[in-house]
Order: sequence, then structure tokens, then C-alpha cells
Amino acid sequence: MTKNERKITTMSTNCPAAPADKKEYLTDIGQILVREYGTKMYYKTEEVEKAHKKSKWYEGLDFSCWGMSTFSSHEDFDRHHEATGEDCDYAEMKSEMLNGLSISDGYQIFENMEIDASWLDFGEVFGLAADGLGQFVAGIFDGI
Repeated sequence: MTKNERKITTMSTNCPAAPADKKEYLTDIGQILVREYGTKMYYKTEEVEKAHKKSKWYEGLDFSCWGMSTFSSHEDFDRHHEATGEDCDYAEMKSEMLNGLSISDGYQIFENMEIDASWLDFGEVFGLAADGLGQFVAGIFDGI
């Protein structure tokens, strides 16, 4: 499996499967978002979709809703999915994506974090080096 191929997920949605390398995907999308739109607490779903299409991950398949679960607000995510008719669960998807950033097995990051927290809050919640989340946020800014 190449790094851009996606694994099959067991999530009960009709959204496409999550990217296999969640950290690399979110770092790539995050760098594009910050470069194109500046640093924001939350990005519009349209901005995340455009960033996905500009990324190395876009090969004609749109699985940008996985990026939306991390970089967009819960309200915007739900509004987007209501408009598109997709049945995707923000909390499940965000949890899966952020747990993919964890460097330790089995640690559930949302035991310590509000599900609707901004991606910019990740480092603060965990202390800037914990479980790779602070490194993830720092990595986005390093690539700009």
C-alpha cells in the first residue's frame, strides 16, 4: 500500500475511507490552509475541500471530509454534510483522525479534550510534545 492509499474504515458513514497516514495528510492539508487562508481557529468546509484538491493526496477522490473533521467547526461540518446528503459523524471522524496522530497505542485523546476544540488547541491540551499532537501543530507552521 502506498502512503496515499486509504485504508478501509469500519465507521458507519457513507463518507470515503480515512487516509492511511493521518498525520501526513493533516500536516499537508494544514500547511495549505495556513498558507492560503492564514491561521484560523476553524476553516470553512469549502477551504478544506480546496486544500485537499491542491494536496498531493488528491487523485480524483474527494475524502476531504476527514480534513473537515479536524479543521472545520462541528456546525460547519454538519451543515456541509446535510447539504451533500452524506451521513458522516464529526466526533467519530475527528477522534479517528487525531488518534492517528498519537505515537502511543491505545490512548484515547478525547478523554482529556473537548471534541469541538480547534486544531490550534491540540498542543495546549497535551503540552506541546505529548502524543505527537504538539509536534503536529508545530509541523504545520514549520512547512509554511
